[in-house]
Amino acid sequence: MRLNDVKPQKGSKKRRKRVGRGISAGQGASAGLGMRGQKSRSGSGTRPGFEGGQQPLYRRIPKLKGFPLINRRIYTTINVEKLNNLPANSEVTLESLKQSGILTTVKGELKILGNGELNVSLQVKAAAFTGQARAKIEAAGGSCETV
Repeated sequence: MRLNDVKPQKGSKKRRKRVGRGISAGQGASAGLGMRGQKSRSGSGTRPGFEGGQQPLYRRIPKLKGFPLINRRIYTTINVEKLNNLPANSEVTLESLKQSGILTTVKGELKILGNGELNVSLQVKAAAFTGQARAKIEAAGGSCETV
């Protein structure tokens, strides 16, 4: 067998139907597209999603404004200025803040933010610290421990 002997199997190749080539050809005149209207004209029809001038579905439905973060960590946040009321050299945790009444609702892990000034030396144990908060706690003579 050689390359010039290879040819398609009999009956696998079918000639395309030639439309619009006269009345006696079978699909003459309108070429199976009907008499009038947008779909019978030459050129492409309508774009995908076009609904005849009606507001299309992709513009009618509400859009998702922002994708939700799947593994998002939710924190209970508190600023360092709120920690000034605590006694010196005390240990600050989520439970101790709740017992002292500084925090009333707990959403998640504790995160310390750096707004305000801190004058008291504290041992703070939290899940996260901002850079400013860590600097202010250590400047006041305290320590930061990430839990």
